[in-house]
Amino acid sequence: MAKQPEALATFAASARNKGKKPVEIGLEATPETEGIPTRSEQKDKAAKKVLREGVLHTDQGADAAIDALPDRTRSDKT
Repeated sequence: MAKQPEALATFAASARNKGKKPVEIGLEATPETEGIPTRSEQKDKAAKKVLREGVLHTDQGADAAIDALPDRTRSDKT
């Protein structure tokens, strides 16, 4: 079964295409919209920090944890 395009990558491709979803992006991922492998533990750690900051209203290191994740909106996927 083909993989679906990643939402953030699709939005970024649309933004680079003057706000319109590129014709080549359909229901299946393209090289530009395919997911970027990321360890679940790394995503979980960032999500927990974001949620803790929202509840505690104090810095829990969410910005640094988010910055450590791959940028899914860049066109070169690095």
